[in-house]
Amino acid sequence: MVASPLTAMNGERAVVFFFVFRVLSSLPLSLLPHALSLSLLSVFSLFVEIRADGSLSLFKTRPGASSGIMLGAVTLPTVMLSKLIQLSRAFSLQQIEVGELEHMTMQFWAASACCCGVLIFLSILMWCAAYNKNPHFSCSVWDAKFSLSCVILFSVVCCISLATISHTGFNTALKLLWLLCHGFAAVKLIQHLLNTFPCCASIGEALLLTSGLVLYFGDMLACTISKVCRLLVSPELVSIRYGIKRSEIGIIIQGVLLGLLIFSAVFKFVIHLWEYFWRADNSESRKNKEIRRSLIFFASLGFTMIVVAPSWMMIVLDFDVHPILWIFQFVLSEPLKRLSLCIYWLGLIYASVLRFYNISKNSKIERILLRKYYHLLAVSMFLPALIYQSKFLDLAFGAALAVFLVLEIIRVWRIWPLGQLVHQFMSAFTDHRDSDILIVSHFSLLLGCALPIWMSSGFNDRPLIPFAGILSLGIGDTMASMVGHKYGVLRWSKTGKKTIEGTAAGIVSVLAACSVLLPLLASTRYIPTQHWFPLLIAVTTSGLLEAYTAQLDNAFIPLVFYSLLCL
Repeated sequence: MVASPLTAMNGERAVVFFFVFRVLSSLPLSLLPHALSLSLLSVFSLFVEIRADGSLSLFKTRPGASSGIMLGAVTLPTVMLSKLIQLSRAFSLQQIEVGELEHMTMQFWAASACCCGVLIFLSILMWCAAYNKNPHFSCSVWDAKFSLSCVILFSVVCCISLATISHTGFNTALKLLWLLCHGFAAVKLIQHLLNTFPCCASIGEALLLTSGLVLYFGDMLACTISKVCRLLVSPELVSIRYGIKRSEIGIIIQGVLLGLLIFSAVFKFVIHLWEYFWRADNSESRKNKEIRRSLIFFASLGFTMIVVAPSWMMIVLDFDVHPILWIFQFVLSEPLKRLSLCIYWLGLIYASVLRFYNISKNSKIERILLRKYYHLLAVSMFLPALIYQSKFLDLAFGAALAVFLVLEIIRVWRIWPLGQLVHQFMSAFTDHRDSDILIVSHFSLLLGCALPIWMSSGFNDRPLIPFAGILSLGIGDTMASMVGHKYGVLRWSKTGKKTIEGTAAGIVSVLAACSVLLPLLASTRYIPTQHWFPLLIAVTTSGLLEAYTAQLDNAFIPLVFYSLLCL
């Protein structure tokens, strides 16, 4: 049964369509194929979402959340396209080289290929369910023709665009194969995530995470292949060059994340081998087994972080010293400022966590409001550092993400002696969006603040872009929740909890913060002029998305706000 256009266009979808339209209306004519592909992806994702809503028995998704397929499918490609628009302005001003523009073009098509591949996969699943006479699914010849038409048109536009930046037909074919690998990897990964961690995410949230991981690690793989080829063969004979000039901090963060990925897989394999060869020994106590497992865990983690990950870093980038020593040299290059900032952060974290943990155990304050205090904590921690020590903050975000990942691995696998303690502590701050399997809210808050800062490195002609996460989550989302909870009366929908008063408070607070932040930035360094009408559109759009979406807003709102600020 096909929904009518009026029934299909709910608040979230309307905001997403406006978001895409705002980006497309800012495109130069040179990016017309990209506009067509994003339009096709938006329509195709809407079609898949309408058919999937109410029929999500294919996967066990997060309770209480809509599928979010359209929002999850268009967010990352739109972010890449917004960045491409910004780099096009830089290229016209001769601020960047053509290689950086081509790299971002490939990133856009790779992100689009990931999302398109998952949409095709979901369509095939629904067709198979309809073929097997599942009463929740229906499929018509028109559905099949429409989906196939979108895929074919998307593929044709992609081929045309890649042909314009490729020197030979073989180069074009190689890039198409690379995009096909991205799509295939995204399909396999989203299957693994939804089956391994049931009820932890909606399909849209899993799609955003999947496309981001495939894009990030695909970029690392391509960079590694390019560097290895140039090392094994004479650089004069090899023309392989991938991507952009990378900073030491960026490579260190990538290396640490790669190391943790390798460590998780290797540790799981080693434990399975250990249990296979020593499973007959039942005389050993459970305590001794946990201690031995813990020793293997921490020894493997240390070896990976000290030997394996730095080895990759030194391959892809010419470090003069060991990367760990480089980190110490970087911190101690401005010891007073950076060590003082570390002491300030540690003091804030200790006082806030201790206070809020006691409140969460003994108070009747709603958990969602308690968690908003951590948003304010993020503002007080990250805002001064971003203004005065932005490079050090980049490194600190990477370190915090690594610590969060290690703690979550310890919690999930119950590594002695910290596993149970970490689980009890983290459970005090969970809400309905977390599950017993995975606790993701602290990751989404950290990445929501960090991603706009990481992505704004290099050319940046929009002063507020790095602050997108801090403004939208730390100020806008926090004020919307607090004001809406205390004073909200008029609700956006009959079934939702979001109020018009809360949304208005969030929008006004972000605009007020911008009016204070811009003069402060101008007093510390030269910044380009910020036009207020595009800023108003960006703030309002992200505020309305927070009001209407049932997805994890920490993940989507900063990316949407970042994209609109790039224009």
